[in-house]
Amino acid sequence: MSSDAPARGAFSTWLSGARPRTLTLCAVPVVLGTAAALHAGRADLGLAVLALATALFLQVGVNYSNDYSDGVRGTDQFRVGPPRLTGSGAAHPRRVLAVALTFFVLAAVSGLALIVVTQEWWLVAVGAAAILAAWSYTGGTRPYGYAGLGEVAVFVFFGLVATIGSEYVQTRTFSLLGLACAAAAGFFACAVLMVNNIRDIVPDERAGKRTLAVIVGLRRARVFYGALLVAPYVLAALLVVEHPAALLVVVSLPLTIRAFALGTRSAKALELITALKSTSFGALLFALALGAGLVLT
Repeated sequence: MSSDAPARGAFSTWLSGARPRTLTLCAVPVVLGTAAALHAGRADLGLAVLALATALFLQVGVNYSNDYSDGVRGTDQFRVGPPRLTGSGAAHPRRVLAVALTFFVLAAVSGLALIVVTQEWWLVAVGAAAILAAWSYTGGTRPYGYAGLGEVAVFVFFGLVATIGSEYVQTRTFSLLGLACAAAAGFFACAVLMVNNIRDIVPDERAGKRTLAVIVGLRRARVFYGALLVAPYVLAALLVVEHPAALLVVVSLPLTIRAFALGTRSAKALELITALKSTSFGALLFALALGAGLVLT
């Protein structure tokens, strides 16, 4: 592995390392949290943009951090999905780590700006916990992503914290509506992680990476993935009682149904990658549709 490899690498290689097909997930909780704020009549576009920037920087940071940590541990030598920067030798591990840390710093800066504007200083602890969780997913001496806890952390931080936090910084309040939206965002985020781990279940098991999919086995992992895709629509159906326009979420069903069909049945890596993309973009379409429905009613 050459230390100057990234200098010669194409921009597309580093862009791929950021895993752009998953980056829609950082927008989902901000869209839903802002929709809840709009419904309460207290939305602030500037604060929403800062929240989105924080979520985006954090997600890109964790993606590069995961690339680095899995690469140096040797986990990616069995990988069947798209090649990673570190594991494939396309970039020196120290450079990948530096990029990951840079995005964590950017997330901290944008998050701090959000805190300074809102004067909600207790959110510093929340932000620090989010960055620590992002690094500890596959980094450190005892990464929780290797112990089947990845979905738990994703649900908490890319569901509850990001959505309710986006609502709170704009309204200074919490709501049951925001909590329902947060759960929907969390279920979609977990579904993306689960279908990714279903694709990698055999190489992860060989590498000693005990994801939840590895622990429960392929059949149960597929069932869990299907349930994660259904859960947001159950929540939307409950919201329809008070917010009839929430029915707009049906526009996202074609993508979700496609993801469901592939993720619960296919064993082919390319089809599971398609399921991941359909889940990710279906989640964003769901959030936009549900957000519009909440604002309209």
